[in-house]
Amino acid sequence: MKKFYDFKNFKGDLTGGLVAGVIALPLALAFGVQSGMGAAAGLYGAIAVGIFAALFGGTETQASGPTGPMTVVSAALVAGAIQMNGDLDNAMGIILVTFLLGGLIQIVFGLLNIAGYVKYFPYPVVSGFMSGVGLIIIILQLFPLVGLSSPKSTVAVIKDLPRMFTEGNLYALALGVLTIVVYYVFPKITKAVPSALVALLVSSLAAYFLKWDVPVIGEIPSGLPALQIGTMWPIDPGAYSLIIEYAIVLAVLGSIDSLLTSVIADNMTKTKHNSNRELIGQGLGNMLAAVIGGIPGAGATKGTVVNINAGGKTRLSGALHGIFLLTVLLGLGTLAAHIPLAVLAGLLIPVGFKIIDFKGLKHLKVVPRADAIVLVIVLLITTFGSLINAVGIGVALASLLFMKQASDLAKNGMEVGSVSDFDGSKPWQDEQEFYEKYKDKVIIKHLYGPLFFGFTSYFKDGIKELGGDIKALIIRMDRVPYIDQSGLYALEEAIFDLRQQGIEVILTGLKEQPKDQMLAIDLIDDLVPHEDVFETVDEAFTYLRGKLG
Repeated sequence: MKKFYDFKNFKGDLTGGLVAGVIALPLALAFGVQSGMGAAAGLYGAIAVGIFAALFGGTETQASGPTGPMTVVSAALVAGAIQMNGDLDNAMGIILVTFLLGGLIQIVFGLLNIAGYVKYFPYPVVSGFMSGVGLIIIILQLFPLVGLSSPKSTVAVIKDLPRMFTEGNLYALALGVLTIVVYYVFPKITKAVPSALVALLVSSLAAYFLKWDVPVIGEIPSGLPALQIGTMWPIDPGAYSLIIEYAIVLAVLGSIDSLLTSVIADNMTKTKHNSNRELIGQGLGNMLAAVIGGIPGAGATKGTVVNINAGGKTRLSGALHGIFLLTVLLGLGTLAAHIPLAVLAGLLIPVGFKIIDFKGLKHLKVVPRADAIVLVIVLLITTFGSLINAVGIGVALASLLFMKQASDLAKNGMEVGSVSDFDGSKPWQDEQEFYEKYKDKVIIKHLYGPLFFGFTSYFKDGIKELGGDIKALIIRMDRVPYIDQSGLYALEEAIFDLRQQGIEVILTGLKEQPKDQMLAIDLIDDLVPHEDVFETVDEAFTYLRGKLG
């Protein structure tokens, strides 16, 4: 039996799964409402993706379910399908087939090793997209926060803003504000109970006992969800383009979202996930969610983190998180019907703020101008236009701007070659003597050419492979003429991880542009002290000889 499951992990898996499930419950309801399909669809999606992505995925401790980015895309799809077919009931076939196809595409991604290419997305594109998604969540919750039904797009919300002040429900606003306050204040009292759940209970009970007249979730179907296969067919041929477009967006976004969470889980558990298997598991979960009328999901960062912190060790913990939600559906659906929509809005607004990449926005003035332009363009297109266009235009623009930068560097006689010697296995001539004496304590890495988004994954993998009783890492940047935002943050993340392991990082030979960028974001000073930055490698050797003896 131990071959399949080691029961010494059961207590931790049970605790981790229950805590992750408690955190997922209010968000699943909120995401279901925001999608336009209702709270039940959020619960159905959380159950299907939570259980099956855990069992068949490639990350042992991942907790999966509806997420902010996936819900934003789902809501846009629902709005488009309703516009095409008149109402939700008639549009349901288009919606569920799209979810089903999106999951199938994720499985194909896993079988074809597409996961290996996801890591090459430029940081400004991911940052702009995620910040745009965060803004969409916030903007679309403004009307529900005051007890009104929301327009279906951010542009429509902004145009209709005056209605908030003339028709808004003050009782709903009070509940929404109370929810937000409890969400942020309760963790300062204790973190033993999830603040999202406390905020949900406090505000919902306040509305119930004060008898305030505010919009509520309404009836949630009880019992096991019914299969929706018959609802999916036939499909109007005119909807094929909409289905394909949104299925691809959901598949790509769900894959990125899940793999980023998998990396976080790896860092916390010191394990390594299987990217391709993870996409297959997520795809299966999303297909089954579609079959029972649920919204699609992905790896949920918050749920995964609390699962691990609460003791979750194996994939059983993620499955138990989904099973917990199933028991809630079977037993507490009638109680959930009384939850005010303003309370769910109060839960989603903080989620939107958490998704916004404030770090990337804060550094807009100091990162390379090309990266700043790409980030802002992707942010604006995501928030007020098409999500799929935002990613496509962002990647194309980032690539074109990098090619121009590389061409300019080549014209000026600077090196734009490969980074193949980053493994550091062959010491350079001026390192030979030092290397022979200190190779058990010091590692020397070489960087060639621009440190840009196409190289960041390779760089991170090279850093992770450091092992042994290493005291210091020397990174020679003599031949790095340029560093973009992706490279900058990859370097920052790698140095932070090394510092956590007690390894001193020394930089040598910095050119003007990379050094200016590192100073601008305080990488030099906060992470790498000025005394660990040297103009030449000989100066670094002299410093280390004195320190190591």
